[in-house]
Amino acid sequence: MRIDKFLKVSRIIKRRTLAKEVCEGGRIQVNGRPAKAGTEVKPGDRVSIRFPRKLLEIEINTIKENASVAEAPTLYVILKEEYIAEES
Repeated sequence: MRIDKFLKVSRIIKRRTLAKEVCEGGRIQVNGRPAKAGTEVKPGDRVSIRFPRKLLEIEINTIKENASVAEAPTLYVILKEEYIAEES
């Protein structure tokens, strides 16, 4: 499955177009390598996402085409969630 679609299905990022933009901005890495929107992911892959105020590192458990709101958090495990202080 493409990384942009996985991020939408898992509800880490709300919209697929936004997930594509984040990828194009170079803020997503899969297994330590910069990822494009079309990068294929599979169970066991580690994904790092840099949000404006947070760094999130996850490991993919399961790949599904569709997931309910309750099921979405089971698709991945959060390995690290680090909040970044605002620079003044």
